Amino acid sequence: MKKRKPFTFFFVLLAFFSMEKTFAQNPENWTSKQLIQPAELAQKITANKEVPVIFSVGPGAPIPHSIDIGMGKDKENMDKLKKELSGLSKETQVVVYCGCCPFEHCPNVRPAIDALKEMKFTNYQLLNLPKNIKTDWIDKGYPTKG
Repeated sequence: MKKRKPFTFFFVLLAFFSMEKTFAQNPENWTSKQLIQPAELAQKITANKEVPVIFSVGPGAPIPHSIDIGMGKDKENMDKLKKELSGLSKETQVVVYCGCCPFEHCPNVRPAIDALKEMKFTNYQLLNLPKNIKTDWIDKGYPTKG
């Protein structure tokens, strides 16, 4: 029976590392300083003052002034985003958003943030929609496209 203890330990260790990888599979590639709060963006849109270039990398683009790129997880949509970005100065204020699901599960925002980093943009933000676009934007009465 003592011979099984090393195997038991090995399998417990293996299970632990497998679980750790599962929980860490979507690390954030942005900082808290790179998040723009919905109220702040809504105020800029409502005042029509200092409105950044806004890209939706999710399913649809309900926020006024936002450019619908399509799902960020798809290569052709990231190519579309890069093409749109290529015409902008690296200092342009850019905001990206998705809102399909909570950040930790979102397959779309990370590729967009990576594209901004790769292209050396210096003034980009991620719209802070930790739950989804409905809860964090629409239900709060922020502006939407007609």
